Amino acid sequence: MSDLPDSIVLVEEGPREGAQSEPAGIPLDAKIRLIEGLAAAGLGEINCCSFVDPKRVPQMADAEEVAAAILRRPGVRYTGLWLNERGFERARRTQLDLVGNLVASASEAFGRRNNNRGPEELLAQQRRMAERYREAGVPLGSAYVFTAFGCAFEGEIQVRQVERAAAGLLEIFADYGDPAEALYLCDTVGWATPLQIERTVGAIRDRWPEQPLALHLHDTRGSGLANAFAGLKLGVRRFDASCAGLGGCPFAGEGAAGNICTEDFVFLCEESGVSTGVALDALIECAREIEAAVGQPLPGKLMKAGGLARFR
Repeated sequence: MSDLPDSIVLVEEGPREGAQSEPAGIPLDAKIRLIEGLAAAGLGEINCCSFVDPKRVPQMADAEEVAAAILRRPGVRYTGLWLNERGFERARRTQLDLVGNLVASASEAFGRRNNNRGPEELLAQQRRMAERYREAGVPLGSAYVFTAFGCAFEGEIQVRQVERAAAGLLEIFADYGDPAEALYLCDTVGWATPLQIERTVGAIRDRWPEQPLALHLHDTRGSGLANAFAGLKLGVRRFDASCAGLGGCPFAGEGAAGNICTEDFVFLCEESGVSTGVALDALIECAREIEAAVGQPLPGKLMKAGGLARFR
């Protein structure tokens, strides 16, 4: 296991990407308990909510209430997501930690479906958002390339498409003098396999050897943890995950799994000698509580079987 990193950074997506994918929504108090429990368990960055149109995403209609109710823990970054300047202005009026992430899509078809823009239009919008962040004194964060491994609308994605999308975003960061905290390769609809991870991550690292890379993986077809482990072996040190496997993906079909499960991945890392800084038993309790709040079984496995500490 000597080729694995000593430690990684986990970004918790359950309260945001996970919660907004639950058709019935999650009660406000359960969201707050989840966020505070995740912070207490050692998660250093938690994506708490989305500032999006509540008519289109009613599960996030309480975004401002979530942001106001969190009892913040020192050293934890509490973030949110927005898609446009209107959402950004809403986020600015809260206590959340604002980070100006920029996005692109390797698939033109997905970009038009998800953002209603072609590649050049989306890139131009991101440049305008970067200028708005600069005016507001908000630091730029990470660059996200959606559908980096495949697209439900366009099919196979070539590495050159990923490189083109990444180059456009990184140029904006360079123009503003802020290196991207991470360049995220996103398996938005769960097409990736470990071999694809190796091929694409390897190509991107060859082109930008100094740029830290990150993975946003979905477990749509059951290969999420295998893909994450492939990323670990390539030295990727930053991953998104969702407690209990909470959530799904509207672009991958009804009932599709969402992000890789946080506690399952923490278990894999810790058993492989990779430190996460997360208290596994406390994280398992978070998973069990949010499953009870949702009222239906969630995909996470470790919360059902438990860890191995009690056998040692």
